[in-house]
Amino acid sequence: MNTLALGPQWLDPDYLIATFGLIGVLVIVFAESGLLIGFFLPGDSLLFTTGLLVTTNKLDRPLWLVCSLIVLAAVLGDQAGYLFGRKVGPSLFKRPDSRLFKQENVEKAHEFFEKHGPKSLILARFVPIVRTFTPIIAGVSRMNYRSFITFNLIGGALWGAGVTLLGASLGKVEFVHQHIELILVAIVLISVVPIAIEFLRARSKAKKDQPTPPHSTDRPHATPAEPRRGRHAKR
Repeated sequence: MNTLALGPQWLDPDYLIATFGLIGVLVIVFAESGLLIGFFLPGDSLLFTTGLLVTTNKLDRPLWLVCSLIVLAAVLGDQAGYLFGRKVGPSLFKRPDSRLFKQENVEKAHEFFEKHGPKSLILARFVPIVRTFTPIIAGVSRMNYRSFITFNLIGGALWGAGVTLLGASLGKVEFVHQHIELILVAIVLISVVPIAIEFLRARSKAKKDQPTPPHSTDRPHATPAEPRRGRHAKR
């Protein structure tokens, strides 16, 4: 199956699966779920392609086994992120930017976590970049561990198995076979939409928070000049 790569070849789902197989898929899912270096990996399109390849017998593994292993990798990835967050703590917010680390990503995940609470562990699964940093923020915030495990399992199952099963289901549709490149492009674009919306909201908020400069027409009132004394004025 030839797919349309939207970036470097090593980020193309079809190339990754063909090169590293199911083990590579599990490593990527684990890394993207909770390791700082995994935020740029193609999670959604990778899972969709995995399900599609299982259905077309190009990935010779039972679908139930593939889904189970992917969910396990996703849950363990979030677990690693949570433990990392607990260990690193607030110092994460003071870490300087680097080529693979942007403080902006941490702040976005923190705002997302504060806004949605524990359920953010489920919602963030479907938002690229945010899903990598949210379990780390949960650890930094020292979220109740029992609650974390519960939402982690639910989110890992809905995302890991859900997107994979979606790819497997659509893989049986002839239209998908004929337009697989467009389908994968659509998956990537859909996954980017939440980021674009969040960016526009943050930009709009930043503009509103800027102080309004004074109008240029506003000038201080002039003090009336003291009347000049004439030559014959009394002293």
